[in-house]
Amino acid sequence: MHRDASPRRYLMCPPAHFRVTYSINPWMDPAKPVDLRLALTQWEDLRDRYLSLGHTVELLEPQPGLPDMVFAANGATVVDGRVLGARFAYPERIAEAALHRAWFLDHGFTDVKEPDHVNEGEGDFAVTASYLLAGRGFRSSPLSHPEAQEFFGRPVIGLDLVDPRYYHLDTALSVLDEAADEVVYYPGAFSPGSQAVLRRLFPDALLAGEQDAAALGLNAVSDGRHVLLPQAAVGLFDPLRDRGYDPIGMDLSELLKGGGSVKCCTQELRPAPAATR
Repeated sequence: MHRDASPRRYLMCPPAHFRVTYSINPWMDPAKPVDLRLALTQWEDLRDRYLSLGHTVELLEPQPGLPDMVFAANGATVVDGRVLGARFAYPERIAEAALHRAWFLDHGFTDVKEPDHVNEGEGDFAVTASYLLAGRGFRSSPLSHPEAQEFFGRPVIGLDLVDPRYYHLDTALSVLDEAADEVVYYPGAFSPGSQAVLRRLFPDALLAGEQDAAALGLNAVSDGRHVLLPQAAVGLFDPLRDRGYDPIGMDLSELLKGGGSVKCCTQELRPAPAATR
């Protein structure tokens, strides 16, 4: 199957102040030092790969004292040019939300909502043509789901995460083809009921095994053809190729020490539909 890539616009934040001095997920161990120079090199490799594929990368200015800003996906969710901001669960990250909202307001986005309930942006929201998939259980509040549905006017499907290693939806599920409602996910990250919902909605989904999930292989970004994912998730490469995708392995091992990889570093800026711009 031949697949076509579509140009995307992404928001990223350089890891200028990245370090692990606290632990708010099972991946974070303050006893393990971070090589900041290597982290920056790995991040630049990801940014440059997006540019080489014809995508646009916008930059959010990193701020001292906010080491997790590099995980830009958590700062908002953008659908049809409308921005639902984040409200972080942990005090260590709360200040990031206002910086994201300010960026959007400074860059021509006029419909920007500060949420009432805790959500961590694209960490727990995944967009397909038919649904807004919404994770809950560790970070985002279930109350954020109706709030997002009302704001975006899209049906929200709540999914319960049960394994603390997969504390955000974007560590357990990735959208491969937004227009075709095609996803890949790790069943073991979800409750039995949520697994049943995913099977019903996505009967042809690609299922990841435990080893690839544990390499954060689901923390991936797809443009409809190219799938950028952690290079250690070796078991996903051939199944992706069999479905017509071009998997591209990335080494973000230093950023993995903070519990994030390709998707965590990448917020997608989905434009308004052409007819309504």
